[in-house]
Amino acid sequence: MHSSSTIIASSGVFQIEFLKQVHNQDFNELIKVSKSLEKEFGLRAILTESTIEKYFNQSKSLPFIARYRSEIIGYIIGIPLEELKQEPWVRTEKNYGKKNTIYTYAFVIMDSFRRNGYAKMLKKVFLSKAEKLEEISYVTGHVLKGISSNFSGNIEVVSTVKNWQGTGKEFEYYRRTLS
Repeated sequence: MHSSSTIIASSGVFQIEFLKQVHNQDFNELIKVSKSLEKEFGLRAILTESTIEKYFNQSKSLPFIARYRSEIIGYIIGIPLEELKQEPWVRTEKNYGKKNTIYTYAFVIMDSFRRNGYAKMLKKVFLSKAEKLEEISYVTGHVLKGISSNFSGNIEVVSTVKNWQGTGKEFEYYRRTLS
């Protein structure tokens, strides 16, 4: 059974879909895409069937996939901060408990599809959907230090973490105020 989704944007052989439910048939493609993160961020960055179920199939999440010629080449998942209550850092977020913030849990485009605007389109669709949610005022996330300075909009770097999730890399936690 294929995943249940709605096409949000398309241009020729490229399309972005909002996922309502991810089914087992697409798990391998999602895991394959996540493996492009392993070299830089380690094994913890790779999706598992369990994390796919937990984050993609959660009723309050905002999961989108990018397809090129029907192959999944990328994804972005936003989840409410409150769904990350097991993470120690989340309780220090000033908006935790206010139910007004979507955390960008994962955002990736396969290496061979980078630098052609696909990632930018995927992020734009994600932000547009988040802005349409009445209760959501902010989108946050962790990115490599310095990356958020490339973002447009009202961005604030809230904190930095020297060794994010054991990657040995310095990350920054950013907050984007939605319009």
